[in-house]
Amino acid sequence: MSKKDIDRHDVLKRLIRKEIKRYHASKLLKLTPRHVTRLKQAVITSGATALIHKQRGQPSHNRLPEKERAKIACLLKEQYHDFGPTFAAEKLNELHKIDHDPKTIRAIQIKEGLWKPRRSKTKDVHRSWRQRRSAFGEMIQFDGSYHDWFEGRGGVRESCLLGSIDDATGMIVELEFAPHEGVFPVFAFWKAYIEKHGKPRQIYMDKFSTYKMNSHAAKDNPDLKTQFERAMIELHIEPLFANSPQAKGRVERLFDTLQDRLVKEMRLAGISTACEANVFLKEKFIPSFNEKFAVEPASSSDLHQPLTEKERKSLASIFSRQEKRTIQNDFTFSFQNQWYQLTSDQPATVCKKDKVTVEERLDHTIHIRLRGKELNYALLPERPKKAAVPFVIAKSAPMPVKPRANHPWRKRFNADVLKSYS
Repeated sequence: MSKKDIDRHDVLKRLIRKEIKRYHASKLLKLTPRHVTRLKQAVITSGATALIHKQRGQPSHNRLPEKERAKIACLLKEQYHDFGPTFAAEKLNELHKIDHDPKTIRAIQIKEGLWKPRRSKTKDVHRSWRQRRSAFGEMIQFDGSYHDWFEGRGGVRESCLLGSIDDATGMIVELEFAPHEGVFPVFAFWKAYIEKHGKPRQIYMDKFSTYKMNSHAAKDNPDLKTQFERAMIELHIEPLFANSPQAKGRVERLFDTLQDRLVKEMRLAGISTACEANVFLKEKFIPSFNEKFAVEPASSSDLHQPLTEKERKSLASIFSRQEKRTIQNDFTFSFQNQWYQLTSDQPATVCKKDKVTVEERLDHTIHIRLRGKELNYALLPERPKKAAVPFVIAKSAPMPVKPRANHPWRKRFNADVLKSYS
């Protein structure tokens, strides 16, 4: 008997012993007087067991038929053994036309040993909630995630996924697999992003070395900036840096979801290379994900800024690795162990000791700029040799000649000496 049944039995015994009235008992049990009378007669006739519901412990009339339950369990074991209940329910509906509530699928998974109920979370450090930005494009959260995305297919054990999510809508804007989270892959990601969507107002990211200089020298000198910071300043995009993963929680939770859902989606689609995955992301996964999880923003406006004609023309230059070099006396300079010779025909006046900007672009071509002009150059096969200096044997200085006895200054000296003895 449950605690509720025991309490009812105690009240009904008091009613039978005439310690309380029927009206008082109905108030205590929150039942009608007529129902209290029926329960009283049942207890007198059959005892306390009359209070136990006859359907307790019996299978529900709405339960799944055993044949269908066995079919679902077989599919879960064969194809969806590591899927969560919600994702498994979605795939069963999408691919097998089996439409059931995730709680029903969860119960089958628990019975088959495919899912363990999660423990309740321990109380963590309190963190204040930050309200979403109001409009699309106002702030984009960006990050990269290294993971075994292809589960070893194609011989790749770990690869990097770059992703951006809009703070206002929770919508994935762009996802792309890249070799690593270095300068060139990040530049290629944002160049394609800006050409397609325009410039966001702010980009929120962590303090990874690609995005921010973390050395003590950079803290003392704010002018020291990474290539990424320099590019964002040229495009008038404000970079924001999070002090903790929780601060940019939206993109962190995105990658947690992707490491579960995207890995399994690519497994079902048989994808084993980054090229195939990038096509799959753009054509199928991102639209489906946004349809399920995106929310309506507070404002319907799009705050992405379109590129000006000047910015569009210089976009390849902005998203390049740039370094300064000093022109030598023979109008040469070195960059990455390669020597370059400036030609005589130049669009700008070049002087010795001028500092030029060397740009290594995304296509790995080299461009040299001085005062906004692109200079002409030629590659040198080896380091320029210094001008040969003729070897000259130095002549020894002649020995001083001893003055003669009748030299004019000796005559005066001799006269003075004789006068001193006299």
